[in-house]
Amino acid sequence: MIPALVMFGAYLIGSIPFGYLIVRARFGADVRETGSGGTGATNVSRRAGKVAGLATLLLDAAKGATAVVLAIWLHGSGTAASWLVPAAALFVIVGHCFPVWLGFRGGKGVATGVGVFLVLAPLAVACVAIVFASIVWWKRYVSLGSIAAAATLPLVIRLENVFVRSVPDVRGVTFAAIGAAALIILMHRGNIARLLAGTESRASL
Repeated sequence: MIPALVMFGAYLIGSIPFGYLIVRARFGADVRETGSGGTGATNVSRRAGKVAGLATLLLDAAKGATAVVLAIWLHGSGTAASWLVPAAALFVIVGHCFPVWLGFRGGKGVATGVGVFLVLAPLAVACVAIVFASIVWWKRYVSLGSIAAAATLPLVIRLENVFVRSVPDVRGVTFAAIGAAALIILMHRGNIARLLAGTESRASL
């Protein structure tokens, strides 16, 4: 019973549409009708400014971290936690991407994923943040940086475990990272099409 509640709770936490609520409160508008159609920080920034975008980023990351911390707290360590915590990590990202409150149309899961893995593998997050920043600085595509960071996270976690320090429950964390990367890349499929067509919006640096 507790595992089901943890996963359902993680999904509901992920479903809290902070970006949507911020834009709705400030402009009375639906942020999904702007730009890429997502509820994440990048799209909120385009619609409501950088402060609103930063607030969305922090709140979306916080809900990812909260879901994982609660899963760890409720189930502790051991065999059950080795799959329950990664499952909660994935469910909170799924909730962000497919929020029940917004007809299952949400964001792309990047900021929520950052919050998740800041708890599970903070050093790996720092490394892929460098990948993200380098690509955004070089190409000025936030979407491309996000895709590259998500794709490299599982590999970085494994390398950290081998060469730097032991990552707690590395198999479960790697599983969560692979699932998160696949979901984030899937949610960027429209961006990928625009990147290939040369019509993707560039970041203003």
